[in-house]
Amino acid sequence: METLPLFLKLDEVCVVLIGGGQVATRKARLLVSAGAALTVIAPEITPELQDLLGLGTADVPVQATPADNRHQWLPEPYAGVEQLLGARLVIVATPDRAVNALVSEQACAHNILVNVVDSPALCTFLFPAIVDRSPLVIAIGSNGGSPVLARQVRRRIEAMVPATYGRLAAFARRLRTTVATALPDVELRRRFWEQIIDGPIAGKVLSGREAEASVDLETLLQAQQHNPETLTHGEVYLIGAGPGDPDLMTFKALRLLQAADVVLYDRLVNPLILDMARRDADRIYVGKRRAEHSVPQPAINQQLLELARQGRRVARLKGGDPFIFGRGGEEIELLAEHGIPFQVVPGITAASGAACYAGIPLTHRDYAQSVRFVAGHLKAGQEEHDWQAFSSPTETLVFYMGLSALDKICQQLQAHGRSPTTPVAVIERATLPEQRILVGTLDTIEDIVAAARPTAHTLIIVGEVVRLQRDLYWFGNTPANGS
Repeated sequence: METLPLFLKLDEVCVVLIGGGQVATRKARLLVSAGAALTVIAPEITPELQDLLGLGTADVPVQATPADNRHQWLPEPYAGVEQLLGARLVIVATPDRAVNALVSEQACAHNILVNVVDSPALCTFLFPAIVDRSPLVIAIGSNGGSPVLARQVRRRIEAMVPATYGRLAAFARRLRTTVATALPDVELRRRFWEQIIDGPIAGKVLSGREAEASVDLETLLQAQQHNPETLTHGEVYLIGAGPGDPDLMTFKALRLLQAADVVLYDRLVNPLILDMARRDADRIYVGKRRAEHSVPQPAINQQLLELARQGRRVARLKGGDPFIFGRGGEEIELLAEHGIPFQVVPGITAASGAACYAGIPLTHRDYAQSVRFVAGHLKAGQEEHDWQAFSSPTETLVFYMGLSALDKICQQLQAHGRSPTTPVAVIERATLPEQRILVGTLDTIEDIVAAARPTAHTLIIVGEVVRLQRDLYWFGNTPANGS
């Protein structure tokens, strides 16, 4: 390593900032957030910097701020080394290279750490790119070689580390002494915290249920004191995997998937999404094809329960959104009955994903003021749809699992008032590179589909908004248009 990353405590520490422009303001923002006592030396400063120093935003030509304010502004050019004495850090952000070099030399001569913006050779310390999830703070540096690269890495880490991790870090810090007192053995304490951070207690904190998490931690801590081999309780993550494109997974979905010990999945889940799970996680295929369930739904529900009872973290991956034609409610009912903790992560439902990737707005001021999601395939003995309720030409209809019932859908909609020329889109494997869109009308789409023979992952959109698809599609191949 060329430099050693450290975290400095700056509460009430004197820091001199030379310069008053936008760059100096950005540095001041960081320093003030860390509690430093700033002395700014510059003939003029930005309104934001005045505000940070407690001077308001008006021009206040004074040499010191009121006594109750720890910051001060000296409205003058840099006057000499005397202005640096007593400071722990010096930051230089002026356009004058001679001044920058002079301040660096004088600070080094007095063993004061100095940073000259955009001049690594004049620095004895560097500012990193920062991911702030206080009290959790992540610093990324490139030793001054490429600040842009450091910022790009920071953006990637920000995407991976939820903002709520700050809440989790604060929770752990608050209870650190309690745990250390109860578990003096270092190894036992480490395993205890791993169990907390990787388990359902952390999940409750991240979900805003800190009081409940505190009770659970105290209970587990007492159990660990009496029996160090106490197993953690399991948890189930009901995760919406979205319509197919792995990039449409949410950050939370990815985080929980990668925390799981075992993953239950079905054929609607893209294998690329499944590959995002931990390599050592067990994978259990539970099938799910219309009228051909590899594992009956009650058996899946029971399996989730049993795995969680074994202390395992279980990810149940479901295509689309688990609460929209995903039977997610049925799966967590049994868990709730038995007191098994669970989390539900929404996913982009197939209707939204397919429509966006096909260039079909589900609502549009000129065409449709409402949208309705409909199950195209009904369970045996289930009450028939109220087809009359689907007759409005200003409502978009989206049929899930409707390919095998396409003839019935077209017939019933026409029989109950929809025009035969109502546009229809059948979208196969939406959001994936092999996406295919078949466009027709209620009286032509059956023949178009029969010729194209789509096989799986198919959604049907009915309504005037489909007319926009010709001009708005942007993803994949040109649609097969039969209208």
